[in-house]
Amino acid sequence: MNASESLVVCDVAEDLVEKLRKFRFRKETNNAAIIMKIDKDKQLVVLDEEHEGISPDELKDELPERQPRFIVYSYKYQHEDGRVSYPLCFIFSSPVGCKPEQQMMYAGSKNKLVQTAELTKVCEETACPALGVC
Repeated sequence: MNASESLVVCDVAEDLVEKLRKFRFRKETNNAAIIMKIDKDKQLVVLDEEHEGISPDELKDELPERQPRFIVYSYKYQHEDGRVSYPLCFIFSSPVGCKPEQQMMYAGSKNKLVQTAELTKVCEETACPALGVC
């Protein structure tokens, strides 16, 4: 069996798809995040945590040190011309020290999640302007 045959692509839980859809169209102006993880037994991307009013630093502190996570982060962005927008940023966090099997599962499922949630701004390895590392 080669590597591509063993790559697991997980589906996205139906309730999470609906939650992400609502999150995309939220009207609140505070920073917010949906943190997702993979349920290995069910081979599903599921909700891990939700946060309202969370700063980028607080978000970083919420992520596990040795486990990958997917994050959708909505944050207030002040443009140079004074306009304010609230972009959604998809973040794939895969810290050093993760099990290779976990990394493969998350990496294999990332594109499916991005397509399912209809996200356009994708940052990897927590590289996101909101977190100051893009």
